[in-house]
Amino acid sequence: MAERVYPSSKPNQSTQPLNGTTTSTTNNNTNLNFPPTKSQLYRPQYRPQGGTQPRPQQRHRSRRSCRRFCCCCFLWITLFLIALGLLAAIIGTAFYLLYQPHKPTFQITSFKVAQFNITTSSKDSTITHLNSKFNLTLIAKNPNKKVTFYYNPISVSVVSNGVNIGSGSINGFVLKTQNRTSLKSLIASNGDELDLDDASKLKTDLKKSKTGLLMDVVFETKVKLKIGNMKTKRFGIRVKCVGIEGVVPIGKTVKESNGVGAKCKVKLRIKVWKWYL
Repeated sequence: MAERVYPSSKPNQSTQPLNGTTTSTTNNNTNLNFPPTKSQLYRPQYRPQGGTQPRPQQRHRSRRSCRRFCCCCFLWITLFLIALGLLAAIIGTAFYLLYQPHKPTFQITSFKVAQFNITTSSKDSTITHLNSKFNLTLIAKNPNKKVTFYYNPISVSVVSNGVNIGSGSINGFVLKTQNRTSLKSLIASNGDELDLDDASKLKTDLKKSKTGLLMDVVFETKVKLKIGNMKTKRFGIRVKCVGIEGVVPIGKTVKESNGVGAKCKVKLRIKVWKWYL
């Protein structure tokens, strides 16, 4: 069976050459109308008149450089402080191994209460006076082989339950290497007025003990060291002897107090800038 051929329903399309002219079978030498070109507007780039501003990249670079500089400064300061601390530790260790310094030691070998009277004024019962006398013997020792101590005059005070019941002094002295010296002092309170609370404390303690009072002896002075051929500046030293039971005399009988012979605590008061070590 033979196939039928049907004609195409689409009209023949014209071909358009590249030179802009068209040719077809029906209409020859006809020009095509192109749409008109649109005009384009150009806006000039805005530039500030006050000078050129840094670009964002430049800002980030400047911030990074500042951070790097701060980090470097902090790192160098930290390293310097560490090196300074190591140097001080090395010098201190060498000094200790060379001279082997030790604190001086103190010991009360004798403590007697010669007088202790609390009297109330006949005119005013709120006024109380204290009359006291203490005889004290102190032994100071220097255990060092290459360190000499130069002591200023020493202030001495006797304290009971936070109340100062006597004051005295000891003359200055020099304590040479591996040496000891005996110091004597008379401590007294010549009719000093007491507060009502302080007088009440002392009377209560006397009634409880019946024989004496628990006392502390405090020594304060300044000392200078001679280490080899080098001398230091004077610095404070505080010596506190605790736990001495002062026996109050009955009549004219004076007895040795209990607790003598115990060693005292020594505290050096070295001033660094505004603080004491």
